[in-house]
Amino acid sequence: MDAFRAKLNSILDHYEMIREKMNNQAEFDPKEYAKLSKEFSDLGEIAKEVRLLFTKENELNGTAELATNSDDVEIKHMAEEEIPVLKSEIASIEQKIKILLLPKDIDDEKGAILEIRAGTGGDEAGLFAADLFRMYEMYAEMHGWKFEILEFSESGIGAIKEASVSISGKGVFSRLKFESGVHRVQRVPETEASGRIHTSAATVAVLPEAEEVDVHIEEKDLQIDTYRASGAGGQHVNKTDSAVRITHIPTGTVVAVQDERSQYKNKAKAMKILRAKIYENERMKQESSRSADRRTQVGTGDRSERIRTYNFPQGRVSDHRINLTLYKIDKIMDGSALDEIIDKLIENDQAEKLKGSE
Repeated sequence: MDAFRAKLNSILDHYEMIREKMNNQAEFDPKEYAKLSKEFSDLGEIAKEVRLLFTKENELNGTAELATNSDDVEIKHMAEEEIPVLKSEIASIEQKIKILLLPKDIDDEKGAILEIRAGTGGDEAGLFAADLFRMYEMYAEMHGWKFEILEFSESGIGAIKEASVSISGKGVFSRLKFESGVHRVQRVPETEASGRIHTSAATVAVLPEAEEVDVHIEEKDLQIDTYRASGAGGQHVNKTDSAVRITHIPTGTVVAVQDERSQYKNKAKAMKILRAKIYENERMKQESSRSADRRTQVGTGDRSERIRTYNFPQGRVSDHRINLTLYKIDKIMDGSALDEIIDKLIENDQAEKLKGSE
């Protein structure tokens, strides 16, 4: 038995041991039971695929035996035709198991803080930022995720200067983490009389949403300033110091929120963003120290990295990291075809990680 099969056998043994332990023990410490339950759940899909692999390998051995030793010419011929089919199925299951065995990003199941900022290109950049905001909002709705605005700063023409949202649901960060970077648009602005194509950009940042258990922030390390909100908002902006700016003194991280009329709500939203930013900084430090090869993976999370171009006259969207071009810009901008890009990014990331593990 090769080392890979031995490893798979030990995984099955461990899975069955956890099942037996959970079924036979009368009383459990709640924390221990939760830990065992999570491990059992995490191993479930791998165990299912390993059993399928072993079943197919037994089928292959039996079929090969028939192909070699059967006296019935028709059965022998059928067995010979079945062998390449089984070999292909086995190779596919092996590949799936190897992907399932890759180290998991501990943040994949978390929600995310999504930030969008208008970049170069003036009003057109702000309008494109608004288009991206709607794209992610519709995408979140399709997946049944909760989409909550934390901060929203717009101009009078429907353009967004910057916006922050919290997206909650199963596996949000695992799917959105590849969206960080510069998104470039090429199109004719509505205000352009000559029909000339303009190029502008918006920046997207995706941070894993951090709970208090992930990041402990001391009250003494915070400087909290309140001030009157600016921009749209009617008379209340002149009367209420509802806007909140929080500075985390040890890291110099600053977050300002003025979206709500309530100072308390703005503070809660600002703390949510602050925790995510501090957690992301620590995460990136650890990632850099773990992997000098991070550049080989899909996207570095660097906001200055140009990742995608949306060309409206040609109806195409190109992701530069994986050389993928799709001619369905309308479906991508309404969120319905965004998974086609994200699925390919995930596949490419897995392929790179598999190379690194060999």
